[in-house]
Amino acid sequence: MRGKITKRSVDALALAGGTETVLWDTEVKGFGCRVQRGGSKSYILHYRGDVGRAAALRKLTIGRHGSPWTAETARAEAKRLLGMVEGGADPAADKIARKEAPTIADLAARFLAEHAEAKRKASTALEYRRLLDRMILPALSGRKVMDVTRQDIAKLHHGLRETPYQANRLLAVLSKMFNLGERWGLRPDGSNPCRHIEKFSERKRERMLAPAELARLGDALAAYDGSPYAVAAVKLLVLTGARLGEVLGLKWEWVDFERGEARLPDSKTGAKTLHLPPPALAVLADLPRLDGNPHVIVGAKLGAALVNLEKPWRAIRKAAGLNDVRLHDLRHAFASVAASSGMGLPIIGKILGHSQPATTARYAHLASDPVKAAAAAVAGKIAAAMASGSGDAGKGGAIVLPLRSDA
Repeated sequence: MRGKITKRSVDALALAGGTETVLWDTEVKGFGCRVQRGGSKSYILHYRGDVGRAAALRKLTIGRHGSPWTAETARAEAKRLLGMVEGGADPAADKIARKEAPTIADLAARFLAEHAEAKRKASTALEYRRLLDRMILPALSGRKVMDVTRQDIAKLHHGLRETPYQANRLLAVLSKMFNLGERWGLRPDGSNPCRHIEKFSERKRERMLAPAELARLGDALAAYDGSPYAVAAVKLLVLTGARLGEVLGLKWEWVDFERGEARLPDSKTGAKTLHLPPPALAVLADLPRLDGNPHVIVGAKLGAALVNLEKPWRAIRKAAGLNDVRLHDLRHAFASVAASSGMGLPIIGKILGHSQPATTARYAHLASDPVKAAAAAVAGKIAAAMASGSGDAGKGGAIVLPLRSDA
C-alpha cells in the first residue's frame, strides 16, 4: 500500500489481513508506517546499505506512533537516516551494536574477574565488590558503558559527600574500571568520565592512646573472660604495631622465637618481617597450640583462625572506657609511642611495614617532642643561670674581671 504518510492517513491505517499492513510513503523512499495485530502502529525505514539490488536490505524501526513520533517527526528522522546511509553509515547495524553494547554491570563483572580477583589481594577484591554491589551498580547497572558521562559520576560522588572517604574510594574504583574499559575497547581513549572530578578532602582519624588509657586497656584485657586468643590478638596488635590481618593470619610455622620475629609470606605491602619484642613473645609463649590448627589466633571453627575480632574488642574497649577506639588505632598507639620516645621515622616505618615514607610522616609532630623537651631543658638551665643574680659579685652574681692591658 502506498500513499503520503500524514496524520490522517496514519489514523486511518488498519490491518488489511495477515499479521501486519504497511503504508509506504510516496515522498521518502523506504519510509513507511506499519500497523500490526492488536492495532499498534510504528514508523519504519527500509534501505540498502550498498548500491544495487544485490545489496542487503536493512530494516530499521524508527519508533512507535505517538509522542515523540508523529508523521512529521518520523519523516524528518527517516531523511536524516538516509543522509547517513549516503555518507556510508549503516544506522540499522549501529542500532544493533548499541543494543548489544556492554552495560556497567557487564564492565563490573569483567573488572572483578580479570582485574580484582586475578591481580589484587582477596581483601581488596572483596572491598571492590562491596562498593560495586552497594553503591555503584544500584545507580548505574543498566547504563551503557559508552553513555556514562562525567555528570553521572559527579552526581554519584556528590551524593556521598557526608562520607568523603567512601565517596573517594568509589571514585577510585570507577576510574580504574573506566581506564580498563578504554583498554578493552569499550570506550574511546581518554574518555574516562572520572577525570577532573575533584576528590573530597579527608580528615585523617588518628586516635592515640594516653598512658592512663593503655593502663585501663591492660586492666580490661586481664579481666576479660572470653577467648584467650582474642585477648592475645589485641595484645599483639598494640605490642607490635601489626595490621589486624597480619595478626589474625599469623601461623606458628612463621614464628621464630630465637630471632624474635615472624616471617610473613604476604601482607598488604608484600612479604614482611614482623618484629616480636619480648612482651609479644611472652604473649605467644602463653598461648596453647591446638593440634591440627596451624594458626596462632584460633577461631571457633575447627582448624581455622579467628576471623572477626570486632565483637570481643567491643566488649574489651567498653570495659576499658575506650568506646571510640578502633582496632586499627592500636597500630597508631604503637607508632605514637615509638615517635614520642625519640625513635626516627624511617625506623618506625620499617617496623610498621610502610612502603611509602609519607605514610609514616603523619607521626612527625610526635617525633619532635623529645627534641622540644631537650631544648626546653637546656633553655631552662640557661634562663635560671641568667636570673640567679643581678651582675653584682657581692649578691651572688658573676664576678666580672677587667681585661688586662700591657700598655
